[in-house]
Amino acid sequence: MVYTIGNDTLTVKIESRGAELQSIQTRDGTEYLWQGDPKYWADRAPNLFPQVGMCTDGHYLLDGIRYPMDAHGFIKGMDLQAAVHTENQATFVCGDIAETRRMYPFLFRYAISYRLSGQTLAICIQVENCSTREMPFAVGGHPGFRVPLEEGLPYEDYFLQFPAGTSARLADCVASPWCQMLGTVSDYPLPNGQIPLSHGLFAERMLILQDMPHTVALQSKHGARQVVLSYPDMKYLGLWKWIGTDAPYLCIEPWTALPARAGIMEDYSEHPDMIRLPPQKTYRNEWTIRIV
Repeated sequence: MVYTIGNDTLTVKIESRGAELQSIQTRDGTEYLWQGDPKYWADRAPNLFPQVGMCTDGHYLLDGIRYPMDAHGFIKGMDLQAAVHTENQATFVCGDIAETRRMYPFLFRYAISYRLSGQTLAICIQVENCSTREMPFAVGGHPGFRVPLEEGLPYEDYFLQFPAGTSARLADCVASPWCQMLGTVSDYPLPNGQIPLSHGLFAERMLILQDMPHTVALQSKHGARQVVLSYPDMKYLGLWKWIGTDAPYLCIEPWTALPARAGIMEDYSEHPDMIRLPPQKTYRNEWTIRIV
């Protein structure tokens, strides 16, 4: 089921399956969110839990036991209940079920809220550990945005603008449509705080930044429309579109953890990026999308 929230500036639609964003429109009808196309990528903005990216051979280890895990976890495929739905806010919740416990042996409650205030959509993720032991997990977002945002502008007219004078490092990954990490990090200069976009930028692999600024704008040299993301409590930023194509979108993905290293079945109990939530405690992480 699709739920709608709105105000004088924006109309936002969210599908209960995965609590996935379906549309972000300004009042003049301009769509900012990628609308999905099986030719390139059928999704729009999956939510990631308890895994970010792929596990090696589709499995991870916990306490010496091997468990299956889908890329980006399982929330994206679950039907969430709309616990709150008002004019400008919607909250979706779900808990563990038999199928999730087969992949992830924990009792949990996952909630994600979308809240509109002016031109800003706030996304708040809350995870409650209902188990009697520490629960490791990762969270993240995966929104895709239309590029170009205005008719008549080429993909190459767009760039990512970080605060001037800042820098970033690149977490190196394999050359593949599906990202796995190499375990190395290299400097990634941001001249004038910018990353110019081109289809060639994603000819072989995605970009994963760390030690980067926590605000970025998708904007154009000649257009007026922008998307600004702020993600103060996310360690990584994934930049992706379907590798080696002319796909007309860009995913800007704030993450708390990296995908698995190539050839290594990661152990959740030892993974340095995993959030480790004590029993009966709640984790909260909020990030925002501002439409300009």
